[in-house]
Amino acid sequence: MSLHRSASRLPSHGGVVCLQARRHFSVSRCLTAKAPPARKPRERVEIPGLEMITYGERMHYVPGLAKPVNPHWERDYKDPRYYRAPPAHEMPLYKDKPCYVYNQRTSALEGVCQALWLTKSKLISGLPPHLLALAANPANQIPDQDERVQNAIKHARFWDTTEERPSKEKYSNTLLMNLLHLCATLQSSHPAIGRRILAEKYSLAATWKRGYDLFQIRGQNGLLHNCMDPLPEVSGKQEVADTADHVLESFYPVSPSIDLQKVHVYKEEMNCSGFRGDYPYPHAHTLYFMEGADARWKLLPEQFRAKMVMFSFGNALARAYTLYGTQPQGILDSPVTVQAVGTNGRIFQFMVFQLNTTDLSGDDGIKNQLWLEKDVELYDFAKVRPLIKKKQVKVPAGLAGYKPEAFSKFLALYLNGAV
Repeated sequence: MSLHRSASRLPSHGGVVCLQARRHFSVSRCLTAKAPPARKPRERVEIPGLEMITYGERMHYVPGLAKPVNPHWERDYKDPRYYRAPPAHEMPLYKDKPCYVYNQRTSALEGVCQALWLTKSKLISGLPPHLLALAANPANQIPDQDERVQNAIKHARFWDTTEERPSKEKYSNTLLMNLLHLCATLQSSHPAIGRRILAEKYSLAATWKRGYDLFQIRGQNGLLHNCMDPLPEVSGKQEVADTADHVLESFYPVSPSIDLQKVHVYKEEMNCSGFRGDYPYPHAHTLYFMEGADARWKLLPEQFRAKMVMFSFGNALARAYTLYGTQPQGILDSPVTVQAVGTNGRIFQFMVFQLNTTDLSGDDGIKNQLWLEKDVELYDFAKVRPLIKKKQVKVPAGLAGYKPEAFSKFLALYLNGAV
């Protein structure tokens, strides 16, 4: 029970009652203190013929006289510290028709299902078989592959820190870089790997119409592997033509634009891959996403996979607009393929997206294709200290439950286009 003094007391000399706040001895004062309520501005009442006498003409404060009301002063120069944006309806880019924007912090309610409708895509479970065959070939494997991958995991979880244990943001980034460096050691036998480069913090923008609504995807996404040569198409002409019979899954009564940012100030045809036209690595090869990279904004696994789908589609669409123009194309002569890999340091998400058409307004016709392999575990546990319950060691210290097939899929996506 917390102790407190009496809240009221009448002074001996007379006067108002003095109120004293309750004192809590169990917590600090900063936790119990309350912010004072915001003061309401006083409403000025102007009565004709009863103007208030102010001290404005005297140029200094005079007790008893009212404070003068001065007109708003406009500077004759631009000062960014005191800039005030005009109302939205007065901006030059204001439009009555809204635009729905997908950015790097969008949490789509319906997840991958909503992303499939927005991108007019057909979902295929698992990765293409011919991609998995690349890593299964002994000629494409790394010498002492399993041992070196396990050392990369141990480096990320145990060795790359002076603290008791690294944070998830740190070890997931370290593990991804270690695996990329390990795959890059095959450059001597696969020279095409040298025609790639890594890029990060680039801004993507792509616009498309879906039904009667206008959508945009813009912002920064994860690490991008750029290439001088485009990725080969996964599906042939006949498989692409067969997608016309696919019926998109509906999630009625939920709106397809739910959780997307609704704006009225935008550019109608905003399409940019994030790089200049003379950039020597114009083709997006693989996007790498780290789950929980932004500590202030975390996505659930389903929404994280939807983000991977949307930004893979955005990179492919921006490249298709550069090659074929912004006019809707029923079927592209050469489909644009983009890969994506997402990880939280233990579980991986693998994705391949093929853009077959830029005519996204209706639900009929040719569909885009998406291959998705989700929740692939690289290992079971990586414990600094053993997990002991009832005096029994449940999980030993160190790396346990390593699964080599996860890295084989990672290597298969990396080698795609270089073999």
